[in-house]
Amino acid sequence: MKILIVIDQYENLSNGTTISAKRFAEGLRKAGNEVQVLSTGKVDGNDYALKTYKFPKIIDKYFKANEMVFAKPDEEVMRNVFKNQDIIHFYMPFRLARKGVKIAEEMKIPHTTAFHVQPENITYAVGLGEKKYINDKIYTYFRSYFNKFRHIHCPSNFIANQLIEHGYTAKMHVISNGVDDDFIFSRKTKPEELKDKIVITMVGRYSPEKRQDVLIDAIYKSKYSDKIQLILCGQGQCFEKYKELSKNLKNKPIMKFYEKKDLVDVLSYTDIYVHSADAEIEAISCLEAIACGNVPIISNSNESATVQFALNEESLFEHGNSQDLARKIDYFLDNEDHLKEMRKVYAEFANKFRIENSIKLMEEMFREEIGEYEKKENR
Repeated sequence: MKILIVIDQYENLSNGTTISAKRFAEGLRKAGNEVQVLSTGKVDGNDYALKTYKFPKIIDKYFKANEMVFAKPDEEVMRNVFKNQDIIHFYMPFRLARKGVKIAEEMKIPHTTAFHVQPENITYAVGLGEKKYINDKIYTYFRSYFNKFRHIHCPSNFIANQLIEHGYTAKMHVISNGVDDDFIFSRKTKPEELKDKIVITMVGRYSPEKRQDVLIDAIYKSKYSDKIQLILCGQGQCFEKYKELSKNLKNKPIMKFYEKKDLVDVLSYTDIYVHSADAEIEAISCLEAIACGNVPIISNSNESATVQFALNEESLFEHGNSQDLARKIDYFLDNEDHLKEMRKVYAEFANKFRIENSIKLMEEMFREEIGEYEKKENR
């Protein structure tokens, strides 16, 4: 198949959606497909670039703090790129994709989309994350775009059910964003400076809905607090806030963005992985940690799909409750034999979500859309 991926940003590797798009592009190519990408920023090979949309300074400052980039649609470029494709897959429900759908429909080219922007990603950033009626309004706003498609890629059952509940009419294809083979069960020796520390890690943007603040507070409350070395892998708008919140911990948290190779190393010597987010469509970072042999402790938030990765009650804590999280951390540290046993169980569980399986399911979705489109045009 000739597949075009349309996404606003394809360079920022601290962005989960970008990482997902790159993995799918690479996997689809390995499977024998011809894949091109239309996005902002630098391009490789046969990919195509668009200009970045310019916002007023105050809005632009907010988007930059959250590492968000939006493409400026260019109809001439888009028509030129679209005409040679068997199918077009859109990632984000914003100006680029909305314009792209109209062009694809006019040019009679099959098209699919993905749901990667949870309303809570927007509302938590402005302090309104728990206002259900506002999140519902955003689902309604997005619906006008998503209901133009017959097929939607949903990274989890959770988000597929959310879309159905909010009146989305397309067929939902539940396909994990996929763990690549660099994340494998391989326990490594800690660096010299950490050899006497208990390493607790979380991976994710420093944004309000990820709730690293709950994890920081739980470290204070753990009976192992003086021995714990917290590693927060990521970057984002809450960096200074988390730095201030953690200033009285005995061991200063390590807060930085890790490239994949270094991230795999960190996850391979981590003692416990925590995912404290209140809102997640999937959280591939948690799956990657599990694949490396980590036992997770996950927020049980009703707005998070990550709950699906917890294999027992010890791996769940009451969302937003740092005391309960501290209790779960202490439980595993008190029961090292159980912790070691569950590492193998979790690593095996993660193999169900390997990227190879996801690529096959994406190809099936694309073929289904192409087949249905051809039937429609031949009536």
